[in-house]
Amino acid sequence: MAAFLIPHKIKLAILLMLANLGLLLHLLLGEVKPFASWDWTDIVGEGGSALLVLLWIGLLLKSRPAGFVTNLLFAGLGCLFFSLWMDTLDEFIAQAPGARWDGWLESGPMPVGFVLLTLGIYHWHREQLAINVQMRNRERIYREHRQFDQLTPLGDAGYLRSQLQLALEQARQARQPLSLVMLDLDEFSSVNREYGQAEGDRVLQVLTQLILLNLRDHDLLCRLAGDRFVVLLPNTGESQARVIALELAEAVRALAYKTIAQGERLQLQASTVALMARQDDPHSLLQRLTLVMARAKQAPLAQQAS
Repeated sequence: MAAFLIPHKIKLAILLMLANLGLLLHLLLGEVKPFASWDWTDIVGEGGSALLVLLWIGLLLKSRPAGFVTNLLFAGLGCLFFSLWMDTLDEFIAQAPGARWDGWLESGPMPVGFVLLTLGIYHWHREQLAINVQMRNRERIYREHRQFDQLTPLGDAGYLRSQLQLALEQARQARQPLSLVMLDLDEFSSVNREYGQAEGDRVLQVLTQLILLNLRDHDLLCRLAGDRFVVLLPNTGESQARVIALELAEAVRALAYKTIAQGERLQLQASTVALMARQDDPHSLLQRLTLVMARAKQAPLAQQAS
């Protein structure tokens, strides 16, 4: 027996037994017609239909696991097959003129089969709707996971822009403030240059955990690029955002980070800026935030030059 039929062997055995019982009943109570009286049009039509239903049963059992819906569909198709099989046997075996049992065997299972098929298709439809929902959820999760940074467990620039678009719309509808904080690690290139990229990657991972520990539950941290991070602060005004930015800069300054190779402490510092969204779209808001950061990083250089 084919492997896909093994889980359904009981159902198939019952169907085969009923078909054989019908054949034996016809042979015991009837008489085989002479070959000359066979109606080949009915034989091909009714017998061919029975074979097609058997093919449908095979395709059903091959494509579906055993279960409630499969049992309903199988029972419906089994009733149709049995009815067509009984109708086909009448073309070969004649019954007594007053016999009615064969008419019941031909006609009775047919409506029952259609009712069972309808129930099976209805539950199959509900099953497919549930599967479609799960597939959409998996697609959404997969699509969002593709927007996550490979080094840190944070969303990347694309994810930031998509979430920023949603946050801006929600802030406008709720008439609540929305602010952003940008954090840029100072002299990060020297870490990669002196200690290697692996150490630099570890610094970014530790920094990510540090920032997350200093944010609220509803804040969203994303890695914009390299050593630059952006925090979405829903329902937060600019003054409160500046306080959070200063706290993050202080947390980075206080971090006692030790290198893996020598255990040497790195004196890390970060520049942070904050601003509140106004009539911005995500692109212009990030541009404005980047410009503010550029000015903030130029200010210490200007002071050193003077």
